[in-house]
Amino acid sequence: MKSERKVIISGGGTGGHIFPAIAIANALKAIDPSIDILFVGAEGKMEMEKVPAAGYLIEGLWISGLQRSLKWSNLSFLFKVISSLLKANKIIKNFNPQVAVGVGGYASGPLLFMATRKGIPGLIQEQNSFPGITNKMLASKVKKICVAYDKMDRFFPAEKIFMTGNPVREDMVIIEGKKSEAAKYFNIGENKPTLLVVGGSQGARSINLAIKANLEMLSNSGVQVIWQCGKLFYETANAAVKELNSPSIRVYDFISRMDFAYAIADTIVSRAGASTVSELCIIGKPAILVPLPTAAEDHQTWNCKSLVDKNAALLIKDQDVMNLLVTSALELINNTERKEELSTNISKLAIRNSANIIAEHVLQLIRN
Repeated sequence: MKSERKVIISGGGTGGHIFPAIAIANALKAIDPSIDILFVGAEGKMEMEKVPAAGYLIEGLWISGLQRSLKWSNLSFLFKVISSLLKANKIIKNFNPQVAVGVGGYASGPLLFMATRKGIPGLIQEQNSFPGITNKMLASKVKKICVAYDKMDRFFPAEKIFMTGNPVREDMVIIEGKKSEAAKYFNIGENKPTLLVVGGSQGARSINLAIKANLEMLSNSGVQVIWQCGKLFYETANAAVKELNSPSIRVYDFISRMDFAYAIADTIVSRAGASTVSELCIIGKPAILVPLPTAAEDHQTWNCKSLVDKNAALLIKDQDVMNLLVTSALELINNTERKEELSTNISKLAIRNSANIIAEHVLQLIRN
């Protein structure tokens, strides 16, 4: 027997879009196992692999972004939009959903546009504190907009906004009682001050270069360092750490047990992607954030400022990382009072169970 409840979830392009989409789908399934869910993504993007791996069907649209500089690839953009609108219309007709959800990314635009045009209620899940162009354009057409930051009525109609937070990977933020196990996992001291440096799964070049340039200072500081540098920088970073021969610095291309890394860290250096910021709020650790300057609409800086304005994190601009990052990190990790202040304030911003809250909003649209 087929489910009477059908939901389309569209978007993707990055892990920051795909994970919330899958988390919302899982939450819907947990509430109603019979619900029928179809994903719509962009052909050639990571959602076409990650979504089926999570157990869901996905359809692909021939769509990409419009380059901000003059490029030949922009000539095909109009054809891609038309093609995607036509295919989105066909997908909607065949699947007949009661609700269309957009999580951001190329595919969410054509799908939500066509769905709302057909009278299907739409919901946007906006992860960042500065929304992208697509979500701003769709705001007038959807019924609900789920956000993770306050003051979003600067961009969206206030009556449509619901504070839900961003879904996070629960296995990453459950850190209570894991410090001893984490120390064994990383082969470091359990009670020594520990600095965690992460730049996302691909690393962050400016952060990596600053850490590499100051390895000797870090080694002599009495602070332990767990450094996720990404695959592209790993060979360089590993060679530098081996040459220094310091027992207090651990370098990884990727950390699969981020719960352990979060559990043992006293201070964290990171980019300011939406998912990362939400994770940091839940684990409640003091953080220095380095926004990625090339992020669309500079949204990482906006994400970061939303914390800084509440005295919940520190911000260092990408251009200042080489000069300021390591000295600022060592200063913070040795300042107990400042760490406690940042930890208390960032914890106040945590919203747990976001995926379930968003799923309930989706089901409410179905019931209505």
